[in-house]
Amino acid sequence: MTFVVASPSLSVRGARIAFGDRVVANNLTLEFPGGRTTCLLGRSGVGKTSLLRWLAGLLPGAERAAPLAYMAQRDLLLPWLNLLDNVLLGHRLRGDAVALGAAGPRARTLLAEVGLGHRLGDRPETLSAGMRQRAALARTLCEDRPVVLMDEPFAHLDAVTRLELQDLAARLLAGRTVVLVTHDPLEALRLGHQVRVLSGTPFTVGPVIEPPGPMPRDPADPTLLGLQGRLIAQLRNTA
Repeated sequence: MTFVVASPSLSVRGARIAFGDRVVANNLTLEFPGGRTTCLLGRSGVGKTSLLRWLAGLLPGAERAAPLAYMAQRDLLLPWLNLLDNVLLGHRLRGDAVALGAAGPRARTLLAEVGLGHRLGDRPETLSAGMRQRAALARTLCEDRPVVLMDEPFAHLDAVTRLELQDLAARLLAGRTVVLVTHDPLEALRLGHQVRVLSGTPFTVGPVIEPPGPMPRDPADPTLLGLQGRLIAQLRNTA
């Protein structure tokens, strides 16, 4: 899964994100470097998902960076399709038979890598929440896009599976431009080239934090654990 075109950077210039009278961000300017993973942290409700939806072009006034893959908090699996067809949904909707044929083996491989290779013909209602989350991750990775936006992609997984799929995502998304929203400071430090903290209303974005070492980083690394403690303290001090 290697791109022949360099993954682009993402830019936000003077953006205003608002829902009625509630202003989430005002005159926001922000850069997400190309080919690197940026993890966004912040207290619940600060606007992380809104910023991700802005980047995806899903909010009024926003321009979508194309092409991209977007993984929402909900798995959004279609109940009338089996697991394999759900993973291939984007390719089917685009109606490109050649691309669909090429994506089929990739979808099967990804489902096997997330531990669902034996459930290809199953419908979503037969799966646990964690399995559905893994299927949604496989669908996102199957899109094979240079820009990937992910909103809490590992939220419903047990601790061991979460670490394993973080490792998988880090490997398969290498070289892409990734923006990943998470509530877990250690997850952000494991997976991000850079970590940004959102705080306040309207939110502001804190300075770039660059954890040392290659990704995915060892969760037992003392340096990483020290940074985790600092991030938790910073989050606790934000309103």
